[in-house]
Amino acid sequence: MMETLTREEGEMAVSLARATLERTIGGREAKVPALTPVFAKKRGVFVTLTKAGQLRGCIGFPYPVIPLGEAIREAALSAAQQDPRFPPVQAAELGSITVEVTVLTPPERIDVSPLERPAEVEVGRHGLIVNGYGRSGLLLPQVAPEYNWDASEFLDHTCMKAGLSAGCWKDRQIDVFRFEGQIFHE
Repeated sequence: MMETLTREEGEMAVSLARATLERTIGGREAKVPALTPVFAKKRGVFVTLTKAGQLRGCIGFPYPVIPLGEAIREAALSAAQQDPRFPPVQAAELGSITVEVTVLTPPERIDVSPLERPAEVEVGRHGLIVNGYGRSGLLLPQVAPEYNWDASEFLDHTCMKAGLSAGCWKDRQIDVFRFEGQIFHE
């Protein structure tokens, strides 16, 4: 079982993401919090930016490939400047943007027959990754409750996020993974 972050560490994670944006995009000196040892451990993480309640950027690392502190900095900048769905965030927007950091558990494959997959997905607890046919899609745990999706709808939308058809999760050639996330926001 992966250690969870404390509330204070969650606040550090959000402060780190915000400071990275303020310094790099805003050109302002921003105080970076002193980080605890958990930030040196490899963890998956996503940084989500919203503006007036609307998504403005969301990018991250599904797998624990780099230390959490570094992953937060990279994900924050990528969410602000490289999410292909949005133009890059401008310095003047920073004051109206809300930062959210989701720290992930390592994805685990759902190893049941395809039609049994919905029973293995707990809406509001699990995020999903769908892999197959050279494509991949991920949706964070907070997405399904926002849209009142059940497990099957959540699987369908993760397939579509991968650029595959809804219902692709019923195909044996498709791998489905679930993970959990600790969500921290401003």
